[in-house]
Order: sequence, then structure tokens, then C-alpha cells
Amino acid sequence: MKPQALAAAVPAAAGPGLRARLGALARLDARLYQIVFLALLLGTGVLVRDFSLDPRQVALAFAAGIATQLFWVRRLGLPRVGLLSALVTCFGLSVLLRADSLWVHPLAAAACLSAKFVLRIEGKHLFNPTNLGVVLAVLLLPGAWVSPGQWGSDLLVACWVVALGGIVAGRARSAGLSLAFLTCFLGAYALRVAWLGQSWAVFLHLLQNGSLLMFAFFMISDPMTAPNHPVARIAYAACVAVLAFAWQFGLFLQNGPIWALFLCAPLVPLLDRLWPGAKPVWRRNPATTR
Repeated sequence: MKPQALAAAVPAAAGPGLRARLGALARLDARLYQIVFLALLLGTGVLVRDFSLDPRQVALAFAAGIATQLFWVRRLGLPRVGLLSALVTCFGLSVLLRADSLWVHPLAAAACLSAKFVLRIEGKHLFNPTNLGVVLAVLLLPGAWVSPGQWGSDLLVACWVVALGGIVAGRARSAGLSLAFLTCFLGAYALRVAWLGQSWAVFLHLLQNGSLLMFAFFMISDPMTAPNHPVARIAYAACVAVLAFAWQFGLFLQNGPIWALFLCAPLVPLLDRLWPGAKPVWRRNPATTR
């Protein structure tokens, strides 16, 4: 249940204090929830899943990301632009990206956060920063990779990612985008399993993939890089899902969703023209959407 609905459902007898606190939750920037949840996922991965991640890589990623955000804010003279987006990106890179050296993470953070300010169309950044940082690192920086199996196949992990990610996506008004992607991608995979006569345990194994669910609820659901109109979002999610499925099960290459999102990003301006809609915002009455 969203905080708005929860606040409305609280009986008057509960007192104005509780209703006021729940109302305050509804007004919080959704990126705050992302930061908390991604920090939880990163901490769980490092402590429980034994991620091959050096703490210095995380520290350098955050240092470079925050410095880059502050540089562009000052360089462009942007008023009231905070660090929430930079923190979300740095957490995302720390969760997804792996490297043999210390300099890959800070370079990726600096590059993708710079692109957020430079590569813009009609007031929106073209690429999801975390997605772009991962792709650039894998393509251009030696010793960088994405570990698709780092979350394992533990159903508990998948359930946590769905539950936490669903809250974030709902607050960002992008839950439909996440569900549309998962419906298309998992639907195509179910048809493949049936066509090949495989055991449905194979399909359930994919459902327990924390990396796939994290992509659906924390990356493709970014409202600043998704189409504005609901119909356009569904079309966009379907395109990403089809390309991801072809990449992973047609070409037999890893990380299909990540590459599909990168390749489909240029479709967003076109879909915004075909289906105009109100531009989403992270906060009510925001001063900026960067």
C-alpha cells in the first residue's frame, strides 16, 4: 500500500500525529527510498553473498560521483540541485559493477553522471546513469564485468528485491513499466520453456534471479529516462523485453536486460513525440529534475 493510501486508511481515532507522519512519508522524494533499499541490498550482498567488491572501490565511486555532480551543478549554475541522484547512481554501480582495479568504479561514476548533464533531450537525460556507467565500463575499461549470478537463486533474495523495488517503482509512478517488462520478458521465456519441453523448474529458476528483478524495479523504472505517456511506457518496456530476450536466449550473451536498455534508450524521445505526456518528477513542486 502506498503511503498516501495508508494515511487515508488510518482511523481518526489514531490521532492526527500518526496521520501527519504517514502524510510526511508520502511527500518524501522517492530517491530517498531508493538509497535506503540499494544500501540494504549492497550491504546484504557484501555480508551474506560475499560480493567480490573492495570497499575502496565503493568509496572511490562515491567520491568521484559526488564530485562530478557538484562540478556540473556549479558549472551550469543550477539552483537547488542536490546529491540524491548521484548517490542512487553510485549505489547502483557498486551493486552491479565488478572490476579488477580500483579506478574502474570512479571513472564509470564520473562518466555516467557527466552524461546525465550533457546528453539531454527536452529536459530529460537520455540514458539511465547506472545503466550507462555499467555499459561504458564493460566496453571501454579493462577488467570490468557484470556478474549476473552474484545474487544466486535464493527465493528469499528475489522476494526481498520484488518487495522493496515495488515500493520504489510505485512511488516513482513507474510500477506499470516494471510490470510490463517482466510480463513480456517472462512470458517469452515461458513460451521458450514450453516449446523446448523443459521442466518448469527452469522457469522458476529465472524467477528467483535477483539481478533480473533488481533491473526491473530499480533501473528500467527510472521515470527520468522513461517515456512520459503510460502507453508509450508499455511500448518501451515491450521493446526492451524483446531485445533482452533475443540478446540472452537468441545470441546466448549475458546481461540481456542491461544491454537492451542501453540500446533502446534513443527510442524514448521518439515515443514522447508519438504519445505526448506530462513529464514525471521525483518531488512535488520540484525545482529541477536532474
